[in-house]
Amino acid sequence: MMKPIRNKTVVLLSSLTMLLALGACDRAGDRTVGEKMDSAASKTQQAGAEAKRDAKDATASAGSAAYGAADSTKQMGATAGDKIDDATITAKVNASLAADKDLSAIKIDVDTQNGVVTLSGPAPTATARERASEIARSIKGVNSVNNQLTVKAG
Repeated sequence: MMKPIRNKTVVLLSSLTMLLALGACDRAGDRTVGEKMDSAASKTQQAGAEAKRDAKDATASAGSAAYGAADSTKQMGATAGDKIDDATITAKVNASLAADKDLSAIKIDVDTQNGVVTLSGPAPTATARERASEIARSIKGVNSVNNQLTVKAG
């Protein structure tokens, strides 16, 4: 019963990794983009591992309780789905930031929890800082953006 969820997770994570790789193909010499891809892929893999653990916990919980097992499984499945959605959002925000000509040269850390995206790191200008927020807000599934980017005085 858990195989379709696991298969979907593997397909989703593989697709995201390929999307990130394709998004950076036109920037072969730009190591910053590669670093962003590595970070996004790492976060995606971590979220996938957490989702897999949650799915296993849901299976164990469903097997140990006669009453409420369905509710527990639904709850754990929703949690695993949320983590996959957060990983997807993080990957999409990273890819969109990497594709932006003004933001691709800087290292922006992206973290997503329950649809809330937190951006941290340096920004070259206040305009670039605001642009990063706009990009993050444009991604489907983002509930809000916590922009902690700091403008470097120069």
